[in-house]
Amino acid sequence: MDGNTKNCGAVSGVTTVKNAISLARLDMEKTPHIYLCWSRAFARERLCRYLPFTTKSAEGIETVDSSYFITPENIERLKQAKEANRVQIDFTQPIPNVDDEASLLKGDSQIGTVGCVAVDSKGNLATATSTGGLVNKMAGRIGDTPIIGAGTYANSVCAVSATGKGEAIIRATVGRELAALMEYKGLSLSEAATHIINECTPKRTTGLIAVSAKGEVTMPFNTVGMFRACATEDGYTEVGIWPNEPCD
Repeated sequence: MDGNTKNCGAVSGVTTVKNAISLARLDMEKTPHIYLCWSRAFARERLCRYLPFTTKSAEGIETVDSSYFITPENIERLKQAKEANRVQIDFTQPIPNVDDEASLLKGDSQIGTVGCVAVDSKGNLATATSTGGLVNKMAGRIGDTPIIGAGTYANSVCAVSATGKGEAIIRATVGRELAALMEYKGLSLSEAATHIINECTPKRTTGLIAVSAKGEVTMPFNTVGMFRACATEDGYTEVGIWPNEPCD
């Protein structure tokens, strides 16, 4: 999403595109629509006039066979989830005990979603988010990542990308709510993000990264941990996983 123009694009149900964000950007730039829920027939029969799907790398969109995404680890993870009759976040390691499993059911995972927020020297903001979703979810379930205003949002004030339990993030409209707190209540980026994490979403469900037009950065979460990093043009970098654990 481009914060300056509020132009945005989103896709879901992608099975052969290697990098979904590249396709979402093409959707934003080349079609009159915002959110496209993919199916092979729909893509090829109705969108060829907009998107050139006939080549393997049209306009930077690399496609692969769907088997590319099927790994022994994913097969084992799905098997374990089915045997336990649970839904779990993608890329989460097998749960060794009941307590950890309960945490996972609440969306408590440090990995699974890849998000990015950015601001340039003129204060223009942008954000993008991609996710592997949930393992053993109901067919047709769509999370917060492609929902503009929930897991992904940018305007002239801030850019936000969220991770965690999609249903909680959608209910709280995390991205738009954070921006609204800054716009209408005059909260700083950090104050708005802290309010969202502590007051608007249940514990152990949500994390986010956000940047303001002034270059302020915040990365709060109410889960056990969240992989995160930031870098500024003056050379400052920060990387962390657990609370209060940045390392320069």
